[in-house]
Amino acid sequence: MNLGKSTRSEKFQHFETETSAWLRGECLLKAAVSVRMRPDEPPLSSSVAIMLYLAEKFQTPEHWFPADLRLRSRVNEYLSWQHMAIRMHGSKMYWMRVMIPKIMGIDVPKEKMDGALEDLNASLTLIEENFLQDRPFIVGDQMSLADLVAIVEIMQPLGAGLDVFEGRPKLSAWRDRVQASIGKDLFDEAHQVILGAQDAMKQVDPSKLEPFKPKILRLFF
Repeated sequence: MNLGKSTRSEKFQHFETETSAWLRGECLLKAAVSVRMRPDEPPLSSSVAIMLYLAEKFQTPEHWFPADLRLRSRVNEYLSWQHMAIRMHGSKMYWMRVMIPKIMGIDVPKEKMDGALEDLNASLTLIEENFLQDRPFIVGDQMSLADLVAIVEIMQPLGAGLDVFEGRPKLSAWRDRVQASIGKDLFDEAHQVILGAQDAMKQVDPSKLEPFKPKILRLFF
């Protein structure tokens, strides 16, 4: 979001990522990222809330969160929709293909996997037909927060070995434009952990998941 290195280093000393703890199974079902804006303020743990705060507080370039009400409404529409749609279905695919079978040692029934894939494909189709339509990006000609949120959720199934871009040329072309807008190096860095997730699972201690097992099974079965 073009905040600049000085802003990031001076304002976000309390920015924390808990990737290592997550891989050890120590913060599952918890927020993995938090930002404390000031020492006397509570940290924000919602990715959407964090980005909206940054966009407005630091007056990031207009295209991220447009002042124009019509364009901003498109960003807000996507951000409101994605929580229980692409985010949920992308995460479910990751859990069903990686976490549950490889860490918990439980085979996911075929009908459950097929249903989860159907839900994911329905959300991907909605992104193509409703949110993208014939535009380069979700809002229009430039990348916005909506695209930034969308790409990380759509990339998540790739970490589980599922190529969601196969057979979807419109979605693939959009992904390429997002990558070019962010910059390939930063794009690859941002997705390094999720794309290497299957190898990273070797670091997970399965015993750490035992307290969460009943809840996880209720969520997915």
